[in-house]
Amino acid sequence: MARIDQHVHIEWRGPTCRVKWWSGEYLASGRKRYESKGGFADEDSAFEHGQNMLYEIRHGTHVKNRDGATLMSDWLDDWLAGMDHAHLTERSYRSAIENHIRPYFQKQNASVADIDVLAYRAFKKHVNNVLKASSASNVMMVFGMVLDDAVPRLIKTSPVERTRRRGKFKKKPKERKKDMAPEVVEQLACNARTYFGDAGYAFFWTMAMTGMRPAELYGLTREYCYPNWPASDPRTDLDEEERYEDDAVRYGAGDGLMPAIRVERQVQYEGSKLGFYPPKYESYRTLVIPPFLASLLDDLLKSHDSHWVFPAIQGGSLGAVNFDYKYWRPIADGADERKGERVRKPRPAIPEVPSFKGKRLYLVRHGHKAWLDEDGHSKFAIESRMGHEVPGVEGIYSSVTVPMEQGIMKTMQERWVLLQERLRRQET
Repeated sequence: MARIDQHVHIEWRGPTCRVKWWSGEYLASGRKRYESKGGFADEDSAFEHGQNMLYEIRHGTHVKNRDGATLMSDWLDDWLAGMDHAHLTERSYRSAIENHIRPYFQKQNASVADIDVLAYRAFKKHVNNVLKASSASNVMMVFGMVLDDAVPRLIKTSPVERTRRRGKFKKKPKERKKDMAPEVVEQLACNARTYFGDAGYAFFWTMAMTGMRPAELYGLTREYCYPNWPASDPRTDLDEEERYEDDAVRYGAGDGLMPAIRVERQVQYEGSKLGFYPPKYESYRTLVIPPFLASLLDDLLKSHDSHWVFPAIQGGSLGAVNFDYKYWRPIADGADERKGERVRKPRPAIPEVPSFKGKRLYLVRHGHKAWLDEDGHSKFAIESRMGHEVPGVEGIYSSVTVPMEQGIMKTMQERWVLLQERLRRQET
């Protein structure tokens, strides 16, 4: 040993020297725990490195050798175990990790410290080559969070390259939408009736008149739907007793009460099991509905004994089927007639709906938002109805009042009445 300091030791190993420094920890035996690094050509550079490590230890920025050597796969296990997100968010993050991040770095047997800027860029290039832009962006977002959370215990700084806004502004492309006329909703509803009965007709008018998310509609059950709610509310939350009492005198099927649907949950798959989960962003809310829809839902629930308000063709939840592919696409894009001896359930041809052909089901929800905007309702009432959190002072001080809800019911009913008048004129 050629050079000794209180906490830094240098020793030669053949043609190179190694530096050892005290990690600030003690072994179970009571002796000091040291870390080391070899390969130095001279003692001065080795000693300087040891002093730098002591400086990092004193200032809380030091990464221990054994921590830096943590395998990426092991860190992913720890990161997943520490997640605390909503079901869909957690499922999305886990999917990105298990399908893309873990296999890539497990194959390389890479440690967290091995992932520098070049390794980060290589993975980004790989992801962009195998995934569509939106999916690749999601994977890189999750990967960035994983690496950011490794600082400072496993790595000193994150290799994630942040996008800096420089140069000429380039507007992001926006999905093109067409105005949602009531006639279009009626055609979608009629197509849905042809495809899966009266439940289909009521499903689309409910979505257009409430703006409910698809999974919320799939999971709507009798106890949260007009005319049963709020009398049938399970009242499972003791902290909500005041709301339960207010609901009983504000909503319902009696005189002076407003017909409404209560959004308390949605259905989603976890593994292979369909289950109930809180609505997105925990956007629990009450949605008043116009009289025509109240009557439509009342008749629908009297017509079947399913637990689900909108049962699938086979009687179960629409959340248990691939609704977008099996139901929505033929309803929006059209489908040929089904007939013949081998056809179990014959049906007439379904005409396409041009403004929704090839488009997302979610745009029906967007159309409801546009109707509310056109009718001039308050921003707070609109955002609350859509299940959005209203930021700032407006979100703190505002509330949805009875006149606001009555106004929404009135304008939605007027759209239906005007539609029926136009349809009658067309028939004559």
